[in-house]
Amino acid sequence: MDLCIEIENLSKKFDDKYALKNISLSFVKGKIVALLGADGSGKTTLLRLIIGLLCPSEGRIKTLSLNPVIQKEKIVLKTGYMPQKFGLYEDLTVIENLNLYAKLKNTKNDFDELLDFTTLKPFKNRLAQNLSGGMKQKLGLACALLAQPELLILDEPSVGVDPLSRLELLELVKKTINKNTSVIWSSSYLDEAFNFDLSIILDKGKVIFEGNTKALGSTYEEFESKVIDLMGGYKKVESKIAKNYHIENYSEKCTVVADNLSKKFGDFWAVKNNSFCIKKGEIFGLLGPNGAGKSTTFKMMCALLKPTSGKGYILGIDVEKEPTKARSYLGYMAQKFSLYSRLSLMDNLNFFAGVYGLFGKDKKKKMERMIEIFDLEQYKTTITSLLPLGFKQRLSLACALIHEPPVLFLDEPTSGVDAIQRREFWNHIKSLSKIGVSVLVTTHFMDEARFCDNISLFYNGKIIALNKPDKLIESAKAKTMQDAFINLIKKANQK
Repeated sequence: MDLCIEIENLSKKFDDKYALKNISLSFVKGKIVALLGADGSGKTTLLRLIIGLLCPSEGRIKTLSLNPVIQKEKIVLKTGYMPQKFGLYEDLTVIENLNLYAKLKNTKNDFDELLDFTTLKPFKNRLAQNLSGGMKQKLGLACALLAQPELLILDEPSVGVDPLSRLELLELVKKTINKNTSVIWSSSYLDEAFNFDLSIILDKGKVIFEGNTKALGSTYEEFESKVIDLMGGYKKVESKIAKNYHIENYSEKCTVVADNLSKKFGDFWAVKNNSFCIKKGEIFGLLGPNGAGKSTTFKMMCALLKPTSGKGYILGIDVEKEPTKARSYLGYMAQKFSLYSRLSLMDNLNFFAGVYGLFGKDKKKKMERMIEIFDLEQYKTTITSLLPLGFKQRLSLACALIHEPPVLFLDEPTSGVDAIQRREFWNHIKSLSKIGVSVLVTTHFMDEARFCDNISLFYNGKIIALNKPDKLIESAKAKTMQDAFINLIKKANQK
């Protein structure tokens, strides 16, 4: 068997804690391998060890027959690496980023085919910071694919990417690699992993499964169930957040109203005439591809961005005229991790509790409750920038909920969160809606969209469909929410 990576008795320790402990693995050349596991299971640490960004505490590793500890420079020339956090230069254009990475890879500056594959050619002179989430991921992938690497390592490449763009990323990888290229694809999307040749599942720094993906199930539902069981399983219990949550009884028929909201940047309409009404206790899903205008809508509704025209109201309060009062009734979890990266987890929680008007024993009690509910104890003193992605999301949600607001704005709350924790998040969300909390939520997990009472499908700044999930599926002549999403977007694109 031809192997591209050999790992023997590998351990990695940070201070007094093992991120990986005594693992042995082998990766077959020419296969696409899914790397799965719960938040903080050691996936990113393993990938960084493979390419030489970290040194093992114990054990041995060979990458493409090279030692990553002493032969990192040679490995870099043979591998493509896309980190979990967007690793490109945001103040450079698309073409400037490609030129820089071509120089680092010592390869020619011939990007026409790659730009065509990624559909980035029309945007080659746009700054990376101005790209949508999906376009950023495509650019990151394009840079990783330069020089036709023997080994392609992708750490959560599709986090925050809509279903259509996720399919495009997968097709892009399959079309641009050759039959001898090995791919390791870390993912929190189990439907994505189901399509790969092999799967490796980590849990608490140890390997709990290594083998053929279909050995876990010949259908996706069976596969998902087996993976979740291996990761410890999920048992629905009463939401501790909802159980102790207190909100006032409001008389407004619609707790959240968007009235012909529009936002124009130069000649570009990011949002145009967006209107919706969210009733008390309703979960309202705002779905759409990357760049559709969802986050812009959120920012206008939070008074973080002034609309070009139109109005937003929270509990009858005009968010533009009385932003402070409106925000006091609101818990907001932004799409892009928006807490303070240089503060510890506990410092962030303490700061946001204070901002929302909590103090004294009540503040301390609610902070302790959030630490317990979201299992944050082990990371209390960790600097936030060093948290695993899933734990960053847990902290963000904890900060949004700590003051028990009657309205929640959740912009991709489960992006990068493992399958078990996603179910926990939605257990809290659905339980809160039952006691009267109104929720505006975006997600790229189409199985989660089924939990919404109503869905507004957004494309190019406009609402193209508004209905209950089952009705949207029926109108799109689809069997699943994901197929409905893709069909409706393709239909709108043709128009």
